Amino acid sequence: MRLDRFVSQATGLSRSQARALIRRGEILLDGLPVKDQARQVGGAQRVERAGATLALPGPLYLMLNKPCGLLSATSDGAQQTVLSLLPASLAARLHLVGRLDKATSGLLLLTDDGAWSHRVTSPNHHCAKTYIAQLAEPLVDDAERRLAQGLLLRNETAPLRPASLQRLDALRVQITITEGRYHQLRRMFAALANPVVALHRQRIGRLTRDERLRPGQWRALTPAERAAVLHCGKMPGADPFGPLPKVQVITE
Repeated sequence: MRLDRFVSQATGLSRSQARALIRRGEILLDGLPVKDQARQVGGAQRVERAGATLALPGPLYLMLNKPCGLLSATSDGAQQTVLSLLPASLAARLHLVGRLDKATSGLLLLTDDGAWSHRVTSPNHHCAKTYIAQLAEPLVDDAERRLAQGLLLRNETAPLRPASLQRLDALRVQITITEGRYHQLRRMFAALANPVVALHRQRIGRLTRDERLRPGQWRALTPAERAAVLHCGKMPGADPFGPLPKVQVITE
């Protein structure tokens, strides 16, 4: 890890504040001042400031209720990202566990634990993700059968994995998938000749979004919730984790 990143994460300071400490010679590496902010720090090396040894905090696991209109990205030169909702010192540590497109709201996970993130996002683990979709028109009668068989999307060579669909009312459905191709759900409903008006992710694995979190709010996951994410159901058949509580899907 770069020295400036290490100091930032260990102290809670911003990256620019950490660099200023390094430039002033206030950071010692194995007892010697180091002014190279890009210097790599190994696990066995000792980093000190003002006589105190610096250590990285434990891994972080957050759930965020993503509002529409923000990019799921760590940075973007032109548009606001979900990391803008977090303190800068915290955002600098984290990466996104999967993504939601700009017009999609709901459950988004963030962490600095790469192994855990890989378990959640790897296609090999079939991690189930459940969404509430509001549609432009009532679905065709055979939608459940076609989704359970696996649709073949335009410009794709392999069909989708089976998906589970539950109708909530004439225009709202709950759908669970176990992969995440580019704009997959919007393309799936387009293949059924029914555009998505609004889309909200409510569950990943067995972890359901905390209903107390308003759009833009976040909190740390409990140990039980971190484990719940990794309980991944497989299709075909009904949604492996049952119906979700009622949720309002925000269209803008």
